[in-house]
Amino acid sequence: MSKLPSLNTDTIWAILNEEIDDNIVNQLVWHYLGYRYDQSTQTWDISEVAADWKEAYPEPPDFIENRPPTVKLTRSIPKANKQLLKEKLGFKGYKVGEFTPRHTRRATAANWLLSYMLTHKLEN
Repeated sequence: MSKLPSLNTDTIWAILNEEIDDNIVNQLVWHYLGYRYDQSTQTWDISEVAADWKEAYPEPPDFIENRPPTVKLTRSIPKANKQLLKEKLGFKGYKVGEFTPRHTRRATAANWLLSYMLTHKLEN
C-alpha cells in the first residue's frame, strides 16, 4: 500500500475536491477500519477489524466502486456525526447535475473519516 496522507481536515477536503486518488481514499478507510496488508504473506490481517466488518468483508471492500460497503459505512457513522461535513467544514455539497455516485461515495468516506477523527480525538 502507498504511504497514506495524515488524517486531518486538509485530507478530508482533498478527498471532497478529488485531489486524492480513489485508491488512496479506500486505503485510508481500510486503515482506520483496522485492515492491514502483510507484505510477507501477501494477505490481509483483519485481527484489528470489528467483527461485523470482518464477517461482511474479510478483505477490504472498494467503497468508491461498490454501493453495499458504502451503505454499511454510512450506517456506522454515529447519528450525531451524520452532518459533519456541513457542520464542521461548511461543505455545501456537490452541484446538481455535476455529481455522480462516485462523488457521493467519496463524500461518505470523507464524512466517515471526519467522524473517526472526532470520535478518536484526532482533530488538528
